[in-house]
Amino acid sequence: MGFEQVIGQKDVQERLLQLVEELRLPHALMLCGPTGAGKMALAMAFAAYLLNRTANDKAMLAKWEHPDLHFTYPTIKLSSMSADHKPVSDDFARQWHEMVMEGPYFTMNEWLEMMGGENQQAIITAGESDALTHKLSLKSSQGGYKVSLIWLPERMNIECANKILKLLEEPPQQTVFLLVCEEPDKLLETIRSRVQRVDVKRIADEDIRLALIERRGLNEETAQRVTRMANGSWLKALELLSTDSENELFLDMFQTLMRLAYQRRVKDLKAWSERIAAMGRERQKRFLNYFLRLIRENFVYNFQNPDLCYMSQREEEFAKNFARFINEANVIPISELVNKAIRDIGQNANAKIVFFDMALQMIVLLIQK
Repeated sequence: MGFEQVIGQKDVQERLLQLVEELRLPHALMLCGPTGAGKMALAMAFAAYLLNRTANDKAMLAKWEHPDLHFTYPTIKLSSMSADHKPVSDDFARQWHEMVMEGPYFTMNEWLEMMGGENQQAIITAGESDALTHKLSLKSSQGGYKVSLIWLPERMNIECANKILKLLEEPPQQTVFLLVCEEPDKLLETIRSRVQRVDVKRIADEDIRLALIERRGLNEETAQRVTRMANGSWLKALELLSTDSENELFLDMFQTLMRLAYQRRVKDLKAWSERIAAMGRERQKRFLNYFLRLIRENFVYNFQNPDLCYMSQREEEFAKNFARFINEANVIPISELVNKAIRDIGQNANAKIVFFDMALQMIVLLIQK
């Protein structure tokens, strides 16, 4: 993989290459930015560039099996693991390899599914820092750089973070650390002070539009619509293209709730709440965030300004008849209701009660004008 696989971000690419050309490459870089901006794609391309400066590396890098490239990523505890085992990246090396071979754009949800723990909290353990310290203590097998690529370092537990800090304070010879971070404020201040931060902004709309046409074969009209909805995120663009997108399910759930609430079918609303309560909590929170977006889009739809709306064709078709029910009188109360549900679900409240209560309140809110 090279920089040609990165969507846009030419300015960041040039900055990274300039650091090498001017012999100013720091021992630790941290790429920060919003989800879907291509931080991991940039980090992987830059790692390949650094490692490919020595001979006979292209074949290994094509399969992401270079002996001097060390991936670190959040993991989960499987039931098959012993009680005292601290999960490390090597425990999931096969699943990780399968995912990165598909491409450098992926989400934590996709990674959790690959590991088989969609409803678990993935972290980077102290066992990982011990394993990484051992790997980096060895000499470079190819005589060039050793690259430690850490995906989502903000998920390190405190014991791991303190050990990684020691590595950053006294880096092994010829080692470059590349940290890919989405929530830098969650990192130890001492770690943030030991790395050079590179901010990666949202991808330019034109870069996404061209990529959709050239790489995905979309026509101009569809590419324009997807680009506007993607809002600078290639991951969001890919999600919108997926025929089995989770958003399709969420739209169906949203439509069903609104229709049942309007018809005041309490018994069916109870069945609806039980259906969504059967989903995992992470998916429930994603649905509620999707719900908030559609409420906002339907409210804005009433202003009849296409430049302000960001909806798929199916969402817009539903909005033609539904948008009039979201107005100045209820848009804020509905948003507050959903935000409260997000908070309750995050605090492990009973999902059936949370969603049934939300559904019942929607009966009243929909008739406010």
